[in-house]
Amino acid sequence: MSVSRTTALAMTSALAFAAALPATLAAQTTSTMPGYAQSAAAAQRRLEQEVIQGPQGARARAHSAALSKEPHVAGTPAQKRTADYVIAQMKAMGLETELRSYDVYLPHATGVKITRMGRDTAVLDLQEPGIPRDAATMLPQYLPVNGYGAAGVGEGELVFVNFGLIEDYATLDSMGVSVKGKVVLARYGRSFRGIKSREAEKRGAVAVLIYTDPLDDGFVQGDVYPEGPMRPLRGLQRGSVFNGAGDPLTPGYASLPGAPRLKPADTAVPKVPVVPISAANAEALLAQVRGTDIPRNWQGGMSLRYHVGPGPVRVRVEVTTDEATAGTKQIHNTLGYLRGSVYPNEYVYIGSHRDSWGPGAADNISGTVSVLEAAQSLADLAKRGDRPKRTIVFATWDAEEWGLVGSTEYVEDDSLRLKAGAVAYLNQDVSAQGSQFGGGGSPSMRAMLRDVTKQVQDPRGRGTVYDTWRAATGTRADTLEPPMGDPGGGSDFAGFYNHFGIPMADWGFGGPSGIYHSAYDTFDWMERFGDPGFQYHATAARIGAATLLRLANAPVLPYDYAEFARTMTRYVAPVERGLTQKGWNAAAVVPLTAAITRLEAAAVAFATARDAALAAGVAPAAQAAANRALLQVERALARNSGLKSRPWYRSLIYASDVDNGYSTMSFPGINESIRYGTQADTEAEINDLAARFGAAAEAVDAARRALTAPAAR
Repeated sequence: MSVSRTTALAMTSALAFAAALPATLAAQTTSTMPGYAQSAAAAQRRLEQEVIQGPQGARARAHSAALSKEPHVAGTPAQKRTADYVIAQMKAMGLETELRSYDVYLPHATGVKITRMGRDTAVLDLQEPGIPRDAATMLPQYLPVNGYGAAGVGEGELVFVNFGLIEDYATLDSMGVSVKGKVVLARYGRSFRGIKSREAEKRGAVAVLIYTDPLDDGFVQGDVYPEGPMRPLRGLQRGSVFNGAGDPLTPGYASLPGAPRLKPADTAVPKVPVVPISAANAEALLAQVRGTDIPRNWQGGMSLRYHVGPGPVRVRVEVTTDEATAGTKQIHNTLGYLRGSVYPNEYVYIGSHRDSWGPGAADNISGTVSVLEAAQSLADLAKRGDRPKRTIVFATWDAEEWGLVGSTEYVEDDSLRLKAGAVAYLNQDVSAQGSQFGGGGSPSMRAMLRDVTKQVQDPRGRGTVYDTWRAATGTRADTLEPPMGDPGGGSDFAGFYNHFGIPMADWGFGGPSGIYHSAYDTFDWMERFGDPGFQYHATAARIGAATLLRLANAPVLPYDYAEFARTMTRYVAPVERGLTQKGWNAAAVVPLTAAITRLEAAAVAFATARDAALAAGVAPAAQAAANRALLQVERALARNSGLKSRPWYRSLIYASDVDNGYSTMSFPGINESIRYGTQADTEAEINDLAARFGAAAEAVDAARRALTAPAAR
């Protein structure tokens, strides 16, 4: 994954937690299953129980062992072998398969050297030591260079910048410390590594080193691997530093033969070397840093007093890549199709990325295994005579770790089909590395995900997944639901949701882990600490299989736009506060509030009409018309010109924070304008979004009219 999933409550999706919502926010309905008549709902639940029984821990274990037996970085022969394995498995299931390949800019590191140049010059040992009992760690590793970090040499005094946040640089400015001409040392965490690189380069740093402090995922948190699940002192975190999505040379369009390509120098990829180092090496460097004392809250978990610098130690960073000779490499997405029996041109997707920075048992072979097990269960059901009504697509993506490259190229390549017929996208990114459940996505999909988790048993016999979810999140009141996350970005759902406004959901099981993006993310680690028995891999797949079937078979698509609208209402107050803090007119939000209220009213009226129509019987043409209208609701909230800061991100509902990368920003067009724009710009953004909520409400009304027209019977 391109952003860390070591979040609160070990949530393993690409989502940040939001506040718990009232259970009464679900659309008012008399139906036992929204989108289904009561009689059809009973039959659907029986089918869902069948597919829930399909995924197997033993088979999941075998898939994990096969796919994580070696490091498989995007653009390598080992990664192509994972694609071949997935295609072979899907063919054996009886699925129609496709290998979709693209030639993308993907320069690999060929050499890296860091020299400490002080009172005792030394070349740092950068590799992660192999562990003899874990064979995968003894194999050749990808060099410790951050993806898309520049080739070249940077030399200068060392400056410690804490997490490298914008506010950290403000603190340095107040202390009179500049990083211009210096080598920066930053801690992982609190923001995306690409933001750390961007902010250092913007301020004139000549190279960037990033390490994971043991306070965050090392010995301070627990025993380290191989004795425990946490990161050893010589472990490190690889990862991309590209602040974008897709091939950097083909922004906004697919990397197909003949497509125009930018020069790397004209893209947003870093222009200075960026290298991840271990805590042990960070300690060796920090031990010789003096200069300015650190602010009190900058002290980490190593056994020395941290200092800011600059210097007196100097550091020389040297990186070489294959950009000149093999900078473009082929990547491979795999697609398995279970064709719909009634609506073959409507598509429900489930996807995971296959590539990793090492063996990748957790990130993201666990997600790939979940997709394979869900595919097997649904394929078996189809062989027994119950084909889904809509087409289900089982996807595994390449080069996600470099910047969502494989999935982005696919959505840009298949944009017409997706805009016309994509019903939903389900994402599996680190679906199992523990036992604590977390989930989220578009608010329109949350009620359905909650309902599915009520049908799936927790492998430890603690009740349903929903029961354990409530317990882990401390959701005790019957009037509340467990907190769910918002789709800000950072995983393969971005092309579907953030780019096109296609509803999405994701979920996973997390726990204590310090092997993120390291050589220690292995099958051995997973079997000992992450998911012994691989039952949570199977459970993630059970949720996926049932959710896919719910979406694929629904006579009327089961989105909940009442919960969606009520969730949107919560985001208006922070906008008002932002306007007030600027001294601007807070009443400017009135049209937005009114438009959201209109959407809620339309959604409640639609739910009532839908249930009545399904109970009385609905003509196929009326169902089709209603579903066509429903597909337009969230698409209406995506602007073709995108955000002013990042045009590729079209959804005006959620995006990752442009200055953080990990945190989610709601109403990003408005809130970025409050942060950086003028009052006029901000009011224009508010009015634009209000008009889009009006269009979304009109789409819901159109769906209601289709079901209640005289011809609907």
